[in-house]
Amino acid sequence: MPSLIRPDFKRRRIVINGAAVAGTIVTAPSVLAMSDDLDVTILAATKGQPVRAEKVTLDIAPLVENGNTVPVTITVDSPMTAGDHVLSIALFNERNPQREVASFTLGPRAGRASVSTRIRLATSQKLVAIAHTSDGAYWSASADVIVAIAACLEGDD
Repeated sequence: MPSLIRPDFKRRRIVINGAAVAGTIVTAPSVLAMSDDLDVTILAATKGQPVRAEKVTLDIAPLVENGNTVPVTITVDSPMTAGDHVLSIALFNERNPQREVASFTLGPRAGRASVSTRIRLATSQKLVAIAHTSDGAYWSASADVIVAIAACLEGDD
């Protein structure tokens, strides 16, 4: 019995369905990458070195009303001497368009390993502060922040 559907219609349907499946395959990894993106960024920043969860204090409110200006202070337990000091402090986030929020370069003349700034948070998310010390070690602290009113994302008008 001959098919009542034109052959070119079948081909179009196959192409459309194939494109939909291909789009799903291409999109799915990017959604998965969103959750792993913070880990990948930190891994790149630390050049694959282990990161220990000590010495760093990340002071940020667990609940912020407005994500447009969120105060944050990062302090590292360090004597800040010529032989033992903090080289850098970096702050990373989980859901903003750019993972590295801020980075600071320090040295023994800083006196204290403490930095303060204000950041924008697009939505509720996890923040991670990483300190790199003169002995080559990496130290970290993290905090989950709930944002009541999200900040504008880049590109929004």
